Amino acid sequence: MPSVCRFFGITIFMYYDDHSPPHFHAKYGEYRALFSIETMEILDGTLPRRALSLVLEWAVLYRSELRKNWMNARDGLPLQEIPPLE
Repeated sequence: MPSVCRFFGITIFMYYDDHSPPHFHAKYGEYRALFSIETMEILDGTLPRRALSLVLEWAVLYRSELRKNWMNARDGLPLQEIPPLE
């Protein structure tokens, strides 16, 4: 599972050839969550409130990059690193 970004102890991943809808995975310690790229809703899992806020802030900023990486992953192409929150 390739990571595309790391910030504040959170790692963002995308799988190659993953199922629809377009989404990304976030890991924070023992917590994991799956987020829709289009709606930013949690499709599965949970994160602590602060980590959730940071992931959503980041994902809104980089939604177009997430969409591009989703298409790259579906096509078997390399994923691009996405800048972290600072």
